[in-house]
Amino acid sequence: QVQPVESGGGLAQSGGSLRLTCTPNGLTSVYYSIAWFRQAPGKEREGLSCYSMSDGITFYRGILGGRFIVSVDNVNNKVYLQMSSLKPEDTAVYYCAALSSCSGYELLELDDWGQGTQVTVSS
Repeated sequence: QVQPVESGGGLAQSGGSLRLTCTPNGLTSVYYSIAWFRQAPGKEREGLSCYSMSDGITFYRGILGGRFIVSVDNVNNKVYLQMSSLKPEDTAVYYCAALSSCSGYELLELDDWGQGTQVTVSS
């Protein structure tokens, strides 16, 4: 399955902000959902949010505390993850993935997650 491409990572200071971009990479079906994940060093990959394109609903994990917000640019076919009040523990490689439904998105397993985009938050 073709996966989207992430971009926008970089270095940020604690308390700062970054915006990640997910480009669906040719996916055109309105039934796809886009989910964001991250994997910190030495930790398992974790799901962060899922945007359902069919109904415009976004699901977030409670651990984010409202610091991460998903937005969508339907004209340019991009999904953004606006991250604010960044903490050093947000340091991770961030990935986005396309899936048919947000149901159980946290359990998504892929053979190839792509390169992701590195986010590093300094204290």
